[in-house]
This record gives sequence, structure tokens and C-alpha cells, in this order.
Amino acid sequence: MTNDILLKISGLQMAGNDSDTIETISPATYYERNGKHYFLYDEVTEGFDETTKNRIKIKEGYMELFKNGVTSVHMVFEQGKKNATYYYTPFGSLLIGIDATRVAVKEEANRITAEIDYALEINNEFVADCHIAIEATDDKKVDLSRP
Repeated sequence: MTNDILLKISGLQMAGNDSDTIETISPATYYERNGKHYFLYDEVTEGFDETTKNRIKIKEGYMELFKNGVTSVHMVFEQGKKNATYYYTPFGSLLIGIDATRVAVKEEANRITAEIDYALEINNEFVADCHIAIEATDDKKVDLSRP
């Protein structure tokens, strides 16, 4: 896979009968080191001039997300373990808990995908069951509407 990629991230939160879906597609930088995949990309937050720098580090059973900018956080998704951290926003900080049940990674020649399932807590209260799908590809003609 090349260093210049497209990164598609889809997220789904399910709380009771309600669900909320988000999706972002960004140009990103990719590299691999010591068996781990790294994705670097910038995120623009509506209403703010500053961008947020993001870094995802992933391997089978494990993912880390680092955000630094308008929002800041270091989230750890470790299959079979619960992790807690503070999520810093312009409006205050939140204590979040992440109880990951699945972190699956699939590698192909020009594509890496990951599926993460986890329970999300805020201030020690269950909020939602969540799913993240990540697709990194260096094929600029990829069908990004594909799930």
C-alpha cells in the first residue's frame, strides 16, 4: 500500500431503539511499523478555525485513536478489555469508558479494513453500543459508497 491513501471511517451508535450514523472520508498518510498500521489525517470541526490532527494505530485485537486540536483524546480499543480516558472538548471534558468486544483487521494488497465493536460509557453511565468500520485504500477509483 502506498503512503497517500483515502481513509473512510463509518461509525454507528445504538442506544435502545435509536441509532446515529456518521461517516467521513479523508485523504490520509499511511505507514506500517512493527506489525502495526498507522493512519494520519486532519479533521475540520464546523465553527472552528483550528483543525484536529488524528492518528490511528491498529493491529489485530487492538486500536488506538489519538486526537489533538479542537478536541483531544487518546482512546484505546483493546479486544476483551475496558479502558477509560478523558475526552477534551471546547465545552469541557468527559470521562469515557470503552469496552471493546471485537477489533478485527483484514489486510489486502491495496486495502486495509477494520471492524470495531464496543460499549461506550460517559461518566460511568452506559450510553450506547457502537460499531466503527475503517477502510483504507490507495486505489483512488474505489467505490467509497460500499459498506
